[in-house]
Amino acid sequence: MSRAILAVLLVLGVASWARADIYRYVDSEGRVHFTNVPLGRGWRLYLRTPRRSPSGPLESLFEEVARREGVDAALLKAVARVESGFNPRAVSPKGALGLMQLLPETARLMRVRDPFNPRDNLYGAARFLKRLLREFGDLRLALAAYHAGPDAVRRFRGLPPYPETRRYVQAVLRYYRLYRLRGFSR
Repeated sequence: MSRAILAVLLVLGVASWARADIYRYVDSEGRVHFTNVPLGRGWRLYLRTPRRSPSGPLESLFEEVARREGVDAALLKAVARVESGFNPRAVSPKGALGLMQLLPETARLMRVRDPFNPRDNLYGAARFLKRLLREFGDLRLALAAYHAGPDAVRRFRGLPPYPETRRYVQAVLRYYRLYRLRGFSR
């Protein structure tokens, strides 16, 4: 195992225990460095580890929706973490609402009456995500469609070239792995 991979695994292991963000820097020789504190210019956020995972009633709700809708609870939590940081009252600059940041049109399509109600929002988002997984048959494409819209994925016949969407997909996949590995989904 290369030292770089070993270092990343060590940082991820420590970060998940300490629940600290991880920053990455690539030096002029192409070496990659990781830390939990940005040490100046050029350091970029690499992974925002969960400072919290849903607990109590919200945790139970994720499990209930996952069971009933047939979508992995860890995946739902990863999307919610990236979308709103588990904030059911979140509103994005683009008008996305609630825990899973549903656009008003998507909320209507998925029969969500109150996008600020965590139960309604999560059920609607799970149905939408399940539909995207079925249509695209690929987790990365389904996540890209969740973020940029299904039309963008269809138009580009794959992952859209939007940097924001590509970062979004990577972030959700990182949290998804983290929640599954660290047992946050239980």
